[in-house]
Amino acid sequence: MSIRKLFLILTLIVIDGMVIHAQRQMEYLDRGVVAIRNSEGNVFVSWRSLYNDAPTLAFNLYRSNGDLKNGSDKTVKLNDKPITRTTNFLDKTASPQVDYSYYVVNVVKGKERESSRHFVLNQGALPYLSIPLQTPAGYSPNDGSVADLDGDGQYEIVLHQTGRARDNSQAGITDPPVFQAYKLDGTLLWSINLGKNIRDGAHYTQFMVYDLDGDGRAEIAMKTADGSIDGKGKVVGDSTKDWRNDRGYILSGPEYLTIFDGLTGVALATTEFIPPRYPGSLAPTTEQLKEMWGDGYGNRMDRFLGAIAYLDGKMPSLIMTRGYYTRTYLTAWDYRKGKLTKRWAFDSDDPESNRPYRGQGNHNLSVADVDADGKDEIVFGAMTIDDNGKGLYSTGLGHGDALHVTDIDPTRPGLEVFDIQERFDDAGAHLTDAKTGEVLWKKPSIKAGEDGEGPGRGLALDIDPRYPGYECWVAGAGISGMFDCKGNKIAETTPACNMGILWDGDVLSEILNSTNIDKWDYTNAKTVRLLDASQFNCRSNNGTKANPVLSADILGDWREEVIYKTADNKELRVFTTSIPTDHKFYTLMQDPQYRLSIAWQNVAYNQPPHTSFYFGEGMKNPPKPKIVITKPVK
Repeated sequence: MSIRKLFLILTLIVIDGMVIHAQRQMEYLDRGVVAIRNSEGNVFVSWRSLYNDAPTLAFNLYRSNGDLKNGSDKTVKLNDKPITRTTNFLDKTASPQVDYSYYVVNVVKGKERESSRHFVLNQGALPYLSIPLQTPAGYSPNDGSVADLDGDGQYEIVLHQTGRARDNSQAGITDPPVFQAYKLDGTLLWSINLGKNIRDGAHYTQFMVYDLDGDGRAEIAMKTADGSIDGKGKVVGDSTKDWRNDRGYILSGPEYLTIFDGLTGVALATTEFIPPRYPGSLAPTTEQLKEMWGDGYGNRMDRFLGAIAYLDGKMPSLIMTRGYYTRTYLTAWDYRKGKLTKRWAFDSDDPESNRPYRGQGNHNLSVADVDADGKDEIVFGAMTIDDNGKGLYSTGLGHGDALHVTDIDPTRPGLEVFDIQERFDDAGAHLTDAKTGEVLWKKPSIKAGEDGEGPGRGLALDIDPRYPGYECWVAGAGISGMFDCKGNKIAETTPACNMGILWDGDVLSEILNSTNIDKWDYTNAKTVRLLDASQFNCRSNNGTKANPVLSADILGDWREEVIYKTADNKELRVFTTSIPTDHKFYTLMQDPQYRLSIAWQNVAYNQPPHTSFYFGEGMKNPPKPKIVITKPVK
């Protein structure tokens, strides 16, 4: 037997019914120490637990107050015994008049080992971290993403700055989309201007920030066009071209896909965007566009989504898509050794057997390993595409605005999908099996007047510990009340139907809506305000969508941070919890599904991230992810 055949057999060995999977390459993260003052003036400090930490790993926490004026420095250890049960600490001895720095040191068998990076806490009692911005005149911070751009184990922020923007249904000129990268101290790394031939709006400009080639530093992938300018001033295509028509739409001209370097913003690789508007033509007619996409003025054709997925179970691939109301086209790309290559493409209209997948997409998507084979699938609204680019299933339930994929019902195996229909029909809200598409339960949407188009929002979170699994609810369309994971109505009153966040010390989710974080008081069926960021001059994005710049576990322990812009557009403010917890979990960013959720959170109508395992009341310790950490290549 050859070595090759033996290797193939060994990779398929089944142990206790589980196939041995490849390990996904993921970014290196440091301890992410963060300190914040609470309302009593005490300093709450937290840091990351990592997936490969030994159960016996302990920490010592140190506080240093360097007085540069007189050259003195005093460092004190804050804990009496090594900290083992948590990764947070409340410092009640800190003075409000001193600048402190905090750091932790690993303790192994009673001996101190590795020390973390210092986190500097300035004087004052601000409940947020400030990131000053260099926002272009007439622009405003919008969606953001995080990744390690320089390979130091800390996250940087990639920020979409928007000027005049338009929905696809709205005519008019938009300002060129601008993207900037910032370190957490406000250092501007680069700016990219996509130019006048890329229209700006929630459905046009999806940006993926991820380490695509495994060198330990993230890249940025975006659709580009003639006149796009990279972070060093180099132009993509022909800068003299203006492909906008008299209504402000861009229906002609070349379309590109570009990979940019995360540290410098330099364009590394550019290729033709797939699919084109119309095959073989840079200037298709209105009739041709209508034939292919359903209208001829650029609405359905220019609905773009994006994602990152581990299609081979080891290295990440880029997913870029076009269309979901009618024709739907997904393309998977690999970026390796400086080159972009197409892995596969899926077209709902070709071959004919793909027709059940037509018109099933949402204004968002999700990525998850729905069949537990170690490779990711793309949950594209009411349909799912397998890791090999073939259709896995289509429920046929059609387009919706919101989508949630996780272990919603922990009493049954695998993951579930909570989805909504943006029309009045029998499945206005529904729960399906993520592997097969089987409808587990559904609730009809009811028209209450002449206008309307069905449910506009849906949410699935564990907010009531009295019922197993996640609670589900929707906004409007005659579907009232809250449902348990089996579809039973458990309450008439519901909180806001927007996003969720893990903020306080328990394992239940909180409600994130606009600039507010609320706790659901399930006994009295009302919300209790935990944070109102508008009191600190913060604003939400995207009108009635009312989402933050980003919500993710980017610092400290397993709880999530939330980032808002200020009203004057000159600053980002990062809010992190100051509530102690007895729970100790590895950082959510090392759960592959959650990490990929952060990559696609900026896409179209933002949705909250979810883990690959049940996270809620009665949960077990999170399973150890099958990942390997990539150290940066200098």
